[in-house]
Amino acid sequence: MNKNLWLLILSQVFAFTAAPVTVFLSGIIGSQFSPVKSLATLPMALSIVGIAIFAIFAAKVMSVIGRRAGFMLASVVSSMSSLLAAYAIINESFILFNFSCFLLGAGVAFSHQYRFAAVETVKKDMAPKAISIILLAGIGSAFIGPNVANITKDIIAEHLYAGSYIALAALTLTSTIFLLFYEDGHKPNRVNKKIKRSYLELISQPRFLQALVASAFAYAVMSFLMTATPISMHVMEKISLTKTGFVIQLHIAAMFLPSLVTGNLIRRFGHSKIMYAGVALFLITILTSLFEQNFVNYLIALIFLGFGWNFLFISGTSLLVLSYREDEKFKAQGFNDLIVYSIQAISSLSAGVFLALTSWKTMNLICLIFLAIIILSTLRADFREKR
Repeated sequence: MNKNLWLLILSQVFAFTAAPVTVFLSGIIGSQFSPVKSLATLPMALSIVGIAIFAIFAAKVMSVIGRRAGFMLASVVSSMSSLLAAYAIINESFILFNFSCFLLGAGVAFSHQYRFAAVETVKKDMAPKAISIILLAGIGSAFIGPNVANITKDIIAEHLYAGSYIALAALTLTSTIFLLFYEDGHKPNRVNKKIKRSYLELISQPRFLQALVASAFAYAVMSFLMTATPISMHVMEKISLTKTGFVIQLHIAAMFLPSLVTGNLIRRFGHSKIMYAGVALFLITILTSLFEQNFVNYLIALIFLGFGWNFLFISGTSLLVLSYREDEKFKAQGFNDLIVYSIQAISSLSAGVFLALTSWKTMNLICLIFLAIIILSTLRADFREKR
């Protein structure tokens, strides 16, 4: 732990509140304003589309202006986008609310670079622990964001949830305070064009592909099910908003709490074994979905969904940083995030449609396909390394 890492942790706690608040409220608000039932999750999906579209842009901007300026820019964008969301709710505009969620996604795209910034503050062999520590800050975001949103939802009496987004604007802007003290050792990223590798050359490396697939499909499974959860629980099963919010909070906590040990587990057992463990945890979620859809089963399923995501995402990210050269880090990081969050966007966008056309159980069974892809890519990389 060093000064820069502490500042990144504190900054991310506030910057990342946009993500859990979007998960908590966007589907519910979407179901109120959407003219078509199956489009209720469109705001959530568009926020992820924003993350995907701005992933490479965020990495490119930071390669030019540095981490600190990039993160501060993202905080301002997220704050203004939150105010736009509040305005959209007041005017009951589904289109404007969708646009504000898309812009919030752009801010979150920059926030996802915190994990790479954390790696740069430590030695390479400590990368898994640095990533784990920075992701652990997400627990703070998970509790601060939805709780503040719930407390402030009635500030504007005639427009439920408008106050939630006004509060979110203040939260996301708070992260800039800590960034003022962050020491950015940024230097312009110069790449020798003669030895510059293409995206195809990067992805042709078995370990790079393994890392990319683990992160991407971990997000695919998590986003596919998490996006549908508030609608399935609150709208379809008539479970209270308080209980629904509690399940989402525990899920997000489960996404980050294992970070206390995940880094050490990776260093001890290796990336591949932790990926297999992540797949096993996802299987518990799928198995739980086959039983009655009640509060307890949703809670168990979403907790293990978070655990599985944590194992796969941290192992994937920490393996990624070992598979590229220093002079191509922004290119590799941007490409990784583009693929990861594009797949997540597709999963999130399709969640509402699949839930409307099929069922919660069927959606869980579909995720078996994603788990098979993770296993195959990991087996392939392990086999190639032993040859």
